[in-house]
Amino acid sequence: MRTGRPKAALILTEDERQRLDSLAHRSRSAPHMARRARIILACAEGRDSKVVARRLHVTPATVCKWRGRFVRDRLDGLSDEPRPGAPRTITDDQVEQVIIR
Repeated sequence: MRTGRPKAALILTEDERQRLDSLAHRSRSAPHMARRARIILACAEGRDSKVVARRLHVTPATVCKWRGRFVRDRLDGLSDEPRPGAPRTITDDQVEQVIIR
């Protein structure tokens, strides 16, 4: 008999699977996004979180975090959340102008 909370089903649409494959294997992807995509793809194959964590060299908590965010928010859940605190008062263009000067 299994113990613990039951996991929500992780079923990918064909479009989501293609986008995750692209993120996971594209050389220009940010490393953290590629890792998150690989985590989701491995979980979608029906593997246990501990097995996925061992295979991808991350902690089980990391797998649970990104799996949960994906189930809740789908592909939008894989991006970083906005930073806490006051919103930025200068734009990237203004920063670039200062660096150019």
